[in-house]
Amino acid sequence: MGDEFPKEYDVIVVGTGMTESILAAAASRVGKRVLHLDSNEYYGGLWASFNFEGLQQWVGDCQKPKDETECKADPQLADGESALKMRVHNPPTATNVKEQWHVPETVESSGDDAKKAWSQEEVKKLYRKFNIDLAPKLLYSRGALVELLISSNIARYTEFRNVTRVVTWHEGKLTPVPCSRADVFATQNITVVEKRMLMNLLQECTEYEGNPEKLKKHENQSFLDFLKDKQLTDNLIHYVLYAIAMSTEETPCIEGMARTQKFLLSLGRYGNTPFLWPMYGSGEIPQAFCRLCAVFGGLYHLKRGAEALIVGSDNTLKAIHSDKENLKSNYLVMGLDYAPDSLLPEESPGISRGVFLIDSSILAADKEHLTLLEFPPDESSGPVTIVEVGSLTNACPQGLYMVHMTTKQKGSAEEDLMSVAKKLMNFPGETDESKPNLVWSMFFNMKDTSTCDLGANTPTNLFLTSGPDLDLDFDFAIKQAKEIFSKMYPEDEFLPRAPDPEEIILDDDDEDKQKQPEEKASEEPQE
Repeated sequence: MGDEFPKEYDVIVVGTGMTESILAAAASRVGKRVLHLDSNEYYGGLWASFNFEGLQQWVGDCQKPKDETECKADPQLADGESALKMRVHNPPTATNVKEQWHVPETVESSGDDAKKAWSQEEVKKLYRKFNIDLAPKLLYSRGALVELLISSNIARYTEFRNVTRVVTWHEGKLTPVPCSRADVFATQNITVVEKRMLMNLLQECTEYEGNPEKLKKHENQSFLDFLKDKQLTDNLIHYVLYAIAMSTEETPCIEGMARTQKFLLSLGRYGNTPFLWPMYGSGEIPQAFCRLCAVFGGLYHLKRGAEALIVGSDNTLKAIHSDKENLKSNYLVMGLDYAPDSLLPEESPGISRGVFLIDSSILAADKEHLTLLEFPPDESSGPVTIVEVGSLTNACPQGLYMVHMTTKQKGSAEEDLMSVAKKLMNFPGETDESKPNLVWSMFFNMKDTSTCDLGANTPTNLFLTSGPDLDLDFDFAIKQAKEIFSKMYPEDEFLPRAPDPEEIILDDDDEDKQKQPEEKASEEPQE
């Protein structure tokens, strides 16, 4: 890093996950001096997207034994100060990692195969064509992240594709879910009477907040009981409960109505479904905020973290020790995976993740679809959120599809997700022509710290941030970032709109000062 970097900052951010990156951008945007560090050599942390080769390196890092060795940092301390030393290596970001090939290393092509026969060698050759998410997320078209990207003008750094279909698993098969009014009246899967019942229910859910007296009747009721009271058929209850509200039989009525409303209000803004998928993977979203931070003067350094935290006798953080230097800061924002053990909360619930490469879509069609499937719970697993992406999203090469599965952890990820995977794809030895063939799979577990009290053990000006949560969207990370920002800078606006380059008018005196950050607008964050 060298002497050219300042030794004092308004905010130091350690980790480039979603919440940390939003906060770095927000602070830099209102003129604060920000230093953003990450001991990894890539952006995103637990939110990262990797090509196939990069994923292999990440898997290898996760499978290394946990290293409890403390850093040998020897920071200079003033009277009353103490040092909380970090581990030499960050803990593994995932557990129970199991990666497996389901095709041979090489394949002799006969030239007349109707379907391409994939091999390990062929997939590895195309490693740059992959963008594999650790934490795949969708955006509601009128959700918190879309509104923030637009209002802050960070949208100029991002690209999205519309999710083109929502499907559900019903009566042993995959069925498209009618989302819009046109879909409802066009579908052959529900009767004319059911269509009227469904439209009336959806209208009521859209307007539920305007009728508080009616709401009181349902306060202690489950959403399932509410749907039954409406005398909906079992067919309609399945569609609404699992595919539209993405709820369970235990979901409270008001929450179920709010979820349904959220789905409906995002319909039609950018396409036929409520959802958007980030091009090149969800890991692009934290990087978009990092770009804005860099444009407004934030300094970046990968492969460098904090080796110790220097805390005063008044329980405030004074500085971090990094690369033989004490770097002072008024505030420190730190991803939980980088924090010393003494600041960590109690054990938290986990997330089970599965990633699968398959040779065709889980539901065949005449064109490539971007698919969302909320798989209902059964006797062996809870509800599973499934997203299938193809080559048009730059997630994988042409001829392959990538399937992401996410559910709440009960056992290992493989135990939690295998029964659903077997319903949707052929494993080796299986020959169901209606299902795609599995090429490669990976299971892993990660912590969900979104429900933990992260401030219980920390100095007053240190803010820990959680990793990805179980929800489909990015709302929790945005909410957490806004709460932390308001504690640091209650008088400042959170991410005001950034001007476009052509909107900036330069005076002669300001030209030199303004030119440099604007020239950086189209660049990656600089190390």
